[in-house]
Amino acid sequence: MRPPLRHACLALLLMLKLGVAAADKGAPLERWLKALQPSTLSRAEQRAELEWFINAAKPFRGQSIRVVSETIDTHKYESEVLARAFSELTGIRVEHVLMPEGELVRKIQQQMKTGENLFDAYVNDSDLIGTHFRRGKTLVLSEWMRGEGKAFTLPSLNLKDFIGLPFTTSPDGKLYQLPDQQFANLYWFRYDWFSDPRLKARFKAKYGYELGVPLNWSAYEDIAAFFTHEVREIDGKRVYGHMDYGKKDPSLGWRFTDAWLSMAGAASKGYPNGLPIDEWGIRAEHCQPVGASVARGGATNSPAAVYALTKYLDWQKQYAPPGTLQLDFTDAGPVPGQGQIAQQIFWYTSFTAALGKRGLPINHADGTPKWRVAPSPHGAYWQAGMQRGYQDVGAWTLLTSTPVQRRKMAWLYAQFTVSRTVSLKKSMVGLTFIRDSDIRSAAMAKMAPRLGGLIEFYRSPARVSWTPTGPNVPDYPALAELWWKQIGAATAGEKSPQRAMDDLAEGMDTELGKLENAGLTACPPKLSPKRDAEFWFKAADGPRRKLANEKPPGQTIDYDRLLRIWREGGDSK
Repeated sequence: MRPPLRHACLALLLMLKLGVAAADKGAPLERWLKALQPSTLSRAEQRAELEWFINAAKPFRGQSIRVVSETIDTHKYESEVLARAFSELTGIRVEHVLMPEGELVRKIQQQMKTGENLFDAYVNDSDLIGTHFRRGKTLVLSEWMRGEGKAFTLPSLNLKDFIGLPFTTSPDGKLYQLPDQQFANLYWFRYDWFSDPRLKARFKAKYGYELGVPLNWSAYEDIAAFFTHEVREIDGKRVYGHMDYGKKDPSLGWRFTDAWLSMAGAASKGYPNGLPIDEWGIRAEHCQPVGASVARGGATNSPAAVYALTKYLDWQKQYAPPGTLQLDFTDAGPVPGQGQIAQQIFWYTSFTAALGKRGLPINHADGTPKWRVAPSPHGAYWQAGMQRGYQDVGAWTLLTSTPVQRRKMAWLYAQFTVSRTVSLKKSMVGLTFIRDSDIRSAAMAKMAPRLGGLIEFYRSPARVSWTPTGPNVPDYPALAELWWKQIGAATAGEKSPQRAMDDLAEGMDTELGKLENAGLTACPPKLSPKRDAEFWFKAADGPRRKLANEKPPGQTIDYDRLLRIWREGGDSK
């Protein structure tokens, strides 16, 4: 029996509404599938991941979370694009806040101290791993994923694919942070100038070896002097052989704690950080920091550390453009793009995208670079097996003070931003790589010619020697504050390099002493008694005594030969 016409119309209207609702439900998924290309996953695999997020988020639809990260291109993409994608797919509203790194560190420090839930998740540098595993305020992700967070952990997350996990893992093997973006500081140089036969001949005639990628600081210094004082002008423009920054500002601290002492050779051998002495010069015994000064077995004021600061100052005064001592990290970043800089020993690859823009004098008309990146050279005290340089790893960090329901939502969003559905596209936008599968993808191989050797570096065996601040640093915010003030005093001419490093070491020892009884839940500092410096110079695992010759012969390698070595699986130490 046919229903009345009115009932039929109502039934049809209901069916249409249901159809529209179903179409609306499917539309965001298909739209975002298209927007998130390319990926190392197939479309079917991407769809399955997105459907997992949609289903896992059902208990939280209509709710909101606040997360925070520092202001770099990768996080801008997350804040403007991925937060919206996640919200449309899952119904969880995400406010992804961006702020300067210093402010972010203060916020997470405040939440750890007060327990007030300021944000539901932080993209926080792995440099704080020593703080996180000692404070007992940070969620242990490896335990969370097996326990309360198991049902909300992406089955295809594939932790083994992340290249930064050693840096977010504590000495006892627990995972505290999930890498979200990372980038190394490398050597940057004008490949077109270094390949010029006339310049190569002039350099060889003066220094007796080939103009190429410097393997040690001696060669870097020779090249800096050559371009600044010998070449002087190229195409009518004044050129310089070095670039850096020196303003008394928190970013000056990064310039040094980001492994400058280790690059000089002040730290011990070890991976991912020197043991017992790390790249800050802090000595640890059985995971307990015992001192930073030479008198306590550390290396913050060791001959190698003083050498590192001395070279930094000398090079800026002699070979860099005027005024660099008044620049901070942000101001200095674009300067090589102006076309006057021959090389930069300490260049954050987070600037790659900015220096790859068409129209800059450092790029060809088709947009391909006239510059390249390569491993930074090492100082006179450096030995094989030591850290070669620094790699920044911003990683998702959840605190125990965040309510469990909000923590689950934040964990879902964090995983979304690093999932294989999303990660390749995000890597291409921000050039901050977290997954090995992305680095080795066909899409990255296609981009490589425009990135000046960055992809080749990340595919090379050399990559593992570029690591972040390690677990010897028990309170990153408190100790980092000391660095820029003391180094800044040296750049301002208020203190000699030796005095600045002596005062820094003493200040760090004082802070370590304060932390002995600060209620840390694991590996608290325990200052060792002071001894004569000679005792530690004689110790097999102590700081190294002053070298008779801090400028050994310069050594270089041809860049194209370096690439061949990498392709064959080797590393040019």
